[in-house]
Amino acid sequence: MTTTSTVQNGILYVRLAGDLIGSPDTDQLLESVNQHLGESLNYCAVDLSEVRYINSTGIGVLVSLLTKFRSRGGELVLINPAEHPKKMLALTKLTNIFTVASDEAAARQQLIPAAQ
Repeated sequence: MTTTSTVQNGILYVRLAGDLIGSPDTDQLLESVNQHLGESLNYCAVDLSEVRYINSTGIGVLVSLLTKFRSRGGELVLINPAEHPKKMLALTKLTNIFTVASDEAAARQQLIPAAQ
């Protein structure tokens, strides 16, 4: 799995590609986000459009990230989950917990009102 992250307008954008199934991939993702949390960022958008497969460990990491941001008074939005992650989120009923946006612009619209 590859993880890239950028910060724009106070929002951390994380783009994932490949399979989100456990160490070392999940460790890399958590480390990347934790580095940015030190920058006082409270809002995050995670792009799942290139994630082919996700298992319970990957789902657990997403829930952990959501908890981190919400406990800071922030929010996390998932962007355009690919077919398998979308099925897993529905199967685990996490679509009721996560905000899902169709693209980066929609995610930004979800997060910017929260930031004000």
